[in-house]
Amino acid sequence: MSQAVPPSWKDLGKSSSDLLLKDYPIQGTSLEVKTLTPSNVAFKVAGIKDDKTNAISGDIEGKYVDFKNGLIFTQGWTTTNLLRTQLELENQIAKGLKLDLATTLNPAKASKSAILTAIYKQPSLHTRATVDLFKGPTFTADTVVGRDGFLVGAEASYDVLSGAITRYAGAVGFSAPEYAITLHGLGNLSTFAASYYHKVSKDVEAGAKAVYDTKSTTGGVSLEVGAKTYLDNAAFVKAKINNAGVLCLGYTQALRPGVKASFGLAIDSTRLNEPTAGQAAHKVGASFTFNA
Repeated sequence: MSQAVPPSWKDLGKSSSDLLLKDYPIQGTSLEVKTLTPSNVAFKVAGIKDDKTNAISGDIEGKYVDFKNGLIFTQGWTTTNLLRTQLELENQIAKGLKLDLATTLNPAKASKSAILTAIYKQPSLHTRATVDLFKGPTFTADTVVGRDGFLVGAEASYDVLSGAITRYAGAVGFSAPEYAITLHGLGNLSTFAASYYHKVSKDVEAGAKAVYDTKSTTGGVSLEVGAKTYLDNAAFVKAKINNAGVLCLGYTQALRPGVKASFGLAIDSTRLNEPTAGQAAHKVGASFTFNA
């Protein structure tokens, strides 16, 4: 039986992370509009109003995709005057090889960055090498190997000037269509995380994540559990709670093809009896997405 390409290092435990993090717009109100032209140029305009600071931030992005030559060119501009440029080339030099150059420039602060990434994917192997050209320079590499659902991954960063490994991490896991388990050792093996995802049925998903930081002064394990239920083909609800007593609820509704609305609510159950808690303890937000 042929082996599938395993997920990348950053996507290990993605099912659990998506379940616990996505579709909870509790930081404010956001709007995203996407359009696609016949010449494969996609435009995206996004903005968010932070309820805590009342600050409004946004960005505009254009993306051109050349399917024939495996080329993707993306240009973005944010309200903080940050210019983002990304150039991706896939399957042209070698099958399974993707080159990615991402740059940022802030003219007002004279700050810049350039990150060159090479990604190589084959059955049972997903590896990536990244060079931060202006910081360090720093070389980062990660690899995930997989067979019959079992996954093993590792990551390390090397500072070229100091000649030292500045960061390393490892992970093991198992992934199946209905469930996935992942164990991470992060921050030079000072933080350990375990995540679990289970597709209970076609309408119900559940997941949990536990994190133990050996350097934390408070000690103990941070635990979060959540679930997602589809009400019908166009709507679903999500709920999660952590051991700090924060309960989050989310509701997403597809209003029509290409139009989606999400609403989120976060409640600190330990501060329900504080009349002055307000936004410091409880948060509410909404997100609207338009695709054309």
